[in-house]
Amino acid sequence: AASASAFAAGLATAFGPAAPASAGLFGGDDVPTRWVQVDIPVDTILFDVEFDSSNPSHGFVVGNKGTFLETNDGGKRWEQKTFANLDTEDEINYRFTKVSFKDGEGWVVGKPSILLHTKDGGKSWERIPLSPKLPGDPISITALGGGKAEMCTSQGAIYYTESSGRDWKAQVQETIDATLNRVSSSGVQGASYFAGSITNVLRNAAGEYLAVSSRGNFFLTWQPGSDFWVPHNRATSKRISNMGFVSEDLKGGLWMATNAGGLAVAKQADLTQVSLDFDDYSINSAGFGILDAAFKNVDEGYAVGGSGLLLATNDGGKTWKRDKQADNIPSNFYKIKFFGQDKGFVLGSQGVLLRYAGGSA
Repeated sequence: AASASAFAAGLATAFGPAAPASAGLFGGDDVPTRWVQVDIPVDTILFDVEFDSSNPSHGFVVGNKGTFLETNDGGKRWEQKTFANLDTEDEINYRFTKVSFKDGEGWVVGKPSILLHTKDGGKSWERIPLSPKLPGDPISITALGGGKAEMCTSQGAIYYTESSGRDWKAQVQETIDATLNRVSSSGVQGASYFAGSITNVLRNAAGEYLAVSSRGNFFLTWQPGSDFWVPHNRATSKRISNMGFVSEDLKGGLWMATNAGGLAVAKQADLTQVSLDFDDYSINSAGFGILDAAFKNVDEGYAVGGSGLLLATNDGGKTWKRDKQADNIPSNFYKIKFFGQDKGFVLGSQGVLLRYAGGSA
């Protein structure tokens, strides 16, 4: 089954050793850098970063080959950690793909299928057993505090727990395959090519989910209380490489990155419709694929991708310019994530971690 991490690992192989993007490829003037590279003790692919809501200076990074890093100063310095309940030889075989924290309680998922849980801010971790009948691998976990969490699998099964993972309740009653068979005549293009799995799963603060089919043919959304996922057409004939929420809820719209560097936004996201109205952004990525995007506010946003691609907008996406920080960094950037207005990170291959420094960089 495909996952966001598998997608990233595959791209790392496809791109090979990342080469810095050449200056002058992107057109327009450079923007002053707002990012600084952080020295970390690993050279693996980094997949996710998270900070504890009860202690915003305390955070974690997870990644390939058992990568597990911890910071206590807001992300300026990171130390390598291990899970005491995993053998060192076993831990290096895991690809930890998602970490989530709320009020001192944290969760980590990875592949091969694994779910880890802490109640004491990461001082100790418990491995939560997963049923061999679980449909797909866990690819998303959201800490909700007080023993509560929500997990999504690569086959679109969503489960909710109120007992720190001892018991789980299914939230989706119909499989994606069954949904596609039922709505196949409603005009969802590419549904017949569904390979059985989803990737790049996101959950926003309202509990709404966004996912891309593993082949990038179409995307799906799920809203709390619904018995099934709703499939939607992609914006263009090009396959989807990733999608995300523009803001914390659907009112801000959705962004869609497509193969060969396309980026589009649907500002009015009516999820009852099969096709949404996406507007293409004028963005010249010189053919480098955009792998993730994030908006710090309504004006300032960033897009990242292969071969050190880092683009910035200061006008809500109308124009995009190359950020000079990426020029000499030999890495593919897979993820960008903000925590409020002043804290943000770019995660890449070869142990590359960039920290947002605003105008002070």
